[in-house]
Amino acid sequence: MRIAFYAPMKPPGHLVPSGDRRMARLFLAALAAAGHDARVASRLRSWDDGRTPGRAAAIARRGRARAAALAAGLQGGGWRPDLWFTYHCYHKAPDHLGPAVADALAIPYVIAEASHAPKQAAGRFAAGFRTAEAAIRRADAVLAMTVEDRAGLAAIVAPDRLHAFSPFVDTGPFHSADRAAAHRRWFGDADGPWLLTVAMMRPGDKQRGYARLADALHRLDACAPDRPWRLAVAGDGPARETIAAALPHPRCRLLGRIAADDLPDLYAAADLFVWPGANEAYGLVFLEAQAAGLGVVATAERAAGELVADGETGLLVPPNDADALATALARLLDDPALRRRMGRTARDRSAGFDLAAASRRLGGLLHPLIGGSPS
Repeated sequence: MRIAFYAPMKPPGHLVPSGDRRMARLFLAALAAAGHDARVASRLRSWDDGRTPGRAAAIARRGRARAAALAAGLQGGGWRPDLWFTYHCYHKAPDHLGPAVADALAIPYVIAEASHAPKQAAGRFAAGFRTAEAAIRRADAVLAMTVEDRAGLAAIVAPDRLHAFSPFVDTGPFHSADRAAAHRRWFGDADGPWLLTVAMMRPGDKQRGYARLADALHRLDACAPDRPWRLAVAGDGPARETIAAALPHPRCRLLGRIAADDLPDLYAAADLFVWPGANEAYGLVFLEAQAAGLGVVATAERAAGELVADGETGLLVPPNDADALATALARLLDDPALRRRMGRTARDRSAGFDLAAASRRLGGLLHPLIGGSPS
């Protein structure tokens, strides 16, 4: 199947790394693994900061012009898509292209990761909200990646068009990493056990997540100064200096930005993953850590609450409860057998969030839309 792929929030080739870019690339990989010829149809960004006067209107004008050009080009060119696939459509990054092109070419239109928040119907994102809602209503299938999104979308998407679709990663590199060699590479002879955090260092939710972590670690240290543990942090960004100053030293090692190809090795080197992220949409780091055989300590909200099985693959604590977070860390630091058992369970369960599983699921959803059957 020929698939026109579009990510209005951030195209797959964008230079700035983020979970959004990563998920777009993963969907492209899953489509390719299913045997589809998926091509990026446009790199036009529709993201609106909600603060720049006239920005939404300018984006809409560019979107209309680009949609008309695409429809004409795809109709008359040698490569004509059988289906349009948009990744991530919501009030800040609506899809101005997909519905128009799909209508012009009379092909199915699919959205993965859409969200519908009626509170945005008025105010600075009103125009984007209307465009996103129209696109979502037009879609022949909507793949909702969180329980929260499914609840909001149910008001405007018929049950037969709304499909639960979990986030996923390519678990292969995480499964195959050599733990002993990885530990020597990253930590040498340094005493452990090693906690690991992987998160960008930017203002907003990420910085709030680091603040939660720092608070809990200081409490952990104060309760038992002699308890052995170290923290490795993979991440960088504009808030690095503030975040670094809050973390307890000398127990922490800041590794900076780590290349994606090196991350499986880094996860394998650690003993436990911790990230009390604030407002994490779907938390690919939780899937990566579990695929690498790490138990997870996180806050029971949004992504972590859906991806981490409390008591089985990790421990979940209430948001903004530093004492509970410190207690959960202490429990797993003091019980290596429990920590390892959770890691093994996490690795086994990661098969359900694998690229191959997502590819098969996509085939089952997309082929019927063009009158075919899964290969």
